[in-house]
Amino acid sequence: MTRYPESVDVVIVGSGPTGAAYARILSETAPGTTVAMFEVGPTVTDPPGAHVRNIADPEGLAEAQRRSEGPGAGAATVSSPGAVKAGDRRARPGTYLLDDGYIQEGEDGLPVAAFSSNVGGMSAHWTAACPRPGDSERIGFLDEEGVFDELLAEGDRLLGVTADAFDAAPFSELVRERLAAAVDDGRPEDRRVQRMPLAVRRRDDGRLVWSGSDVVLGDVTRANPAFSLHDESLVTRVLLADGRAAGVEVRDVRDGSLHTVAARFVVVAADALRTPQVLWASGIRPAALGRYLNDQTQVVFASRLRDVSAPAEEPAEAGVLSETSGVSWVPYSDALPFHGQIMQLDASPIPLAEDDPVVPGSIVGLGFFCAKDLQASDRVAFDEAELDPYGMPAMRIHYTLTDTDHAVISRAKEEIARLGRAVGEPLDEHPFVLPFGSSLHYQGTVRMGRDDDGASVCDPFSEVWEAPGVFVAGNGVIPTSTACNPTLTSVALAVRGARRIAARLG
Repeated sequence: MTRYPESVDVVIVGSGPTGAAYARILSETAPGTTVAMFEVGPTVTDPPGAHVRNIADPEGLAEAQRRSEGPGAGAATVSSPGAVKAGDRRARPGTYLLDDGYIQEGEDGLPVAAFSSNVGGMSAHWTAACPRPGDSERIGFLDEEGVFDELLAEGDRLLGVTADAFDAAPFSELVRERLAAAVDDGRPEDRRVQRMPLAVRRRDDGRLVWSGSDVVLGDVTRANPAFSLHDESLVTRVLLADGRAAGVEVRDVRDGSLHTVAARFVVVAADALRTPQVLWASGIRPAALGRYLNDQTQVVFASRLRDVSAPAEEPAEAGVLSETSGVSWVPYSDALPFHGQIMQLDASPIPLAEDDPVVPGSIVGLGFFCAKDLQASDRVAFDEAELDPYGMPAMRIHYTLTDTDHAVISRAKEEIARLGRAVGEPLDEHPFVLPFGSSLHYQGTVRMGRDDDGASVCDPFSEVWEAPGVFVAGNGVIPTSTACNPTLTSVALAVRGARRIAARLG
């Protein structure tokens, strides 16, 4: 007996925050709609889709991360910034890397392009940063329609975004004051140094909790009898009838059996690399599919605050957010095309003398994300002759930095060093560029467009131009070059797509 329904109104492929946003909006606005969500990985948390960092037991947390690593489970992972600086090609805990195909001869590639396979996707492992895009990061045609800010606000609601979760962190105000003195002059108010908006909440008992897909789904979806979540289930292709969505073919990972689920609408929300893979395997291959792939090159630096003493607060319990880890934001601007995420740390990212104890919160890690110079040649392609560990067409990453990209990275290194000196005493001589792919913010591969001009995959409601009834979701839909963390934007776009489906179902 199959564990899958024969037919539903809507199939959602992927259980990350954008897939969860479709389920939530449909549960709220069209509660009679039958929705089946499929995830290739296992359920690793209770409730399903929760952030693993909310697991207080260190062994339980590590086990949840291991089970999220799909075909990469057991491989060496990055356990310290030192491992990154050594140039080792390792994934972060909870993720896995491509075995091959991540770089082509003569190109830069994305050597640490990473994935997670678990209910909740990468939202079970992310940093929860939810800044709003600004300047050219914004999607102009949605601004012209006057809908973008309302969609972003709805994304804030679904993700549970707050800006005050770390107000108790020592020295955070001092860090922002020093950054602001170096950055804010001439900037509009919304682009000045400020608290980082985070998908984090404080429980009644005072503990800080990270949002995952569980928060996006919410009680309304979990209580919806018309919604079902099927883990360890690989959607191998989208089925079409007369050119429009008709359902999906799904393989039960537990026993290898193949099944068909009929549906009026299909939402592919796998991630920016696996969503185009599913479409390609389905024969849905518009010219822009997989193209305009962009990552955000990361530049990092660290400083130590001057003239501070240890706070009186006790350190946080294992497995929960540290009260010393304040997070500040230096917003993107077109004049300085990078976005700054400034985090206070409990320990130094580089060795200090044994007799030089670290005051918790006094080590400031500065990270800049650089906007990419978009080009159609940056893409993920698929190999019909070879298969990946899941039996899907193997990926081949084509990715090259332009002269503009190199210039932006050079400027980012200069600026991050300047801000490091403004905050405190630098701990290293030069900023460091992380291996390409480190951001996990891959975008553009199923990009949205105003017109079906061959340069986009989907329309302004995320519906695939050449396959009516098939919607795409995730960071891959974002058509602009961004430097800010993209999750809020991709959830906002998913809200609009879900509303379009709900209106058609009605």
